[in-house]
Amino acid sequence: MSNERHGVLIEPASGTGADIAVEAEVWGARQPAARQNARLGIALMLAAILMFVINDAMGKWLVATYSVGQLLLVRSLFGLAMLSPLIFRTGWRAISRPAEPRLHLLRVMLTTAEVAAFYWSVAYLPLADVVTFYMATPVFVTALAWWFLGEKLDWPRIAAILAGLGGVVLAMRPSAASFSLPALIAIGGTFLFALTMVITRRLRGAKGIVLVTWQSGAALLFGLVTAPLGWAAPSWRDFALLGGLGIVATLAHMAVNQALKLAPASVVMPYQYTQIVWAIVLGFLVFGDWPDGMMLAGSGVIVAAGMVILWRERG
Repeated sequence: MSNERHGVLIEPASGTGADIAVEAEVWGARQPAARQNARLGIALMLAAILMFVINDAMGKWLVATYSVGQLLLVRSLFGLAMLSPLIFRTGWRAISRPAEPRLHLLRVMLTTAEVAAFYWSVAYLPLADVVTFYMATPVFVTALAWWFLGEKLDWPRIAAILAGLGGVVLAMRPSAASFSLPALIAIGGTFLFALTMVITRRLRGAKGIVLVTWQSGAALLFGLVTAPLGWAAPSWRDFALLGGLGIVATLAHMAVNQALKLAPASVVMPYQYTQIVWAIVLGFLVFGDWPDGMMLAGSGVIVAAGMVILWRERG
């Protein structure tokens, strides 16, 4: 999870099997203290995933009234304000002049397009549907990392990729009518998110605060340009919720960071799939959406494929 859908604060990692194996070995050498920390790491990961889904539900609620540009504008302002102490401590020179600036620029362009695609699609689709598509991100990352980074791709991984793609198609409820524009845009956003994660692997030497500042700055610029085209004056409550998107996402990132410091990624990352449970619960309670059998079956296949990939990464 070196990159997140709504603003990175996680230090990038290579994510290769060798890296995870070394991490697990180091973690194992610290027993029994590491085992005690693992429980806290898992708890923090579960809390972070819940916050991410709450953030998504808030975004779905708000985008029904406000444009994507306005949402990104206010959210980015609050997020950057919350991160300002870290930005000040790091120094503007280090943030504004990173290594490989072209890759950073490409990354923020992709992330801004991906976030816009997410919020646009979630305005028309049930929250659980969009979250299900995004759960296929590890599947796409594995395929793209093989193509762009030359990472290992064996037959179990290939089978998991194909199964994951099949799960996405199944979740779309295969029929001519099911391949709607919002569904295609959501899948496109998932692909952009995966491509962003692959680029983040290339930028593994960059600090998390550099990544998030660039990304939030790009979202802010996008909002400044597009928000006036469909501006709606928000109430005080809605303004607080718009700002809350940036605050909640930042807190969730901090929880993920701490979880990854307390335990190996291979221990805590499987718990990211609890997002589908929360998406179903919040989707039903807030929006009255209930997933059908096809979506649940597709999400099950996607989760299974992702778990296979995580298991192979540990080997």
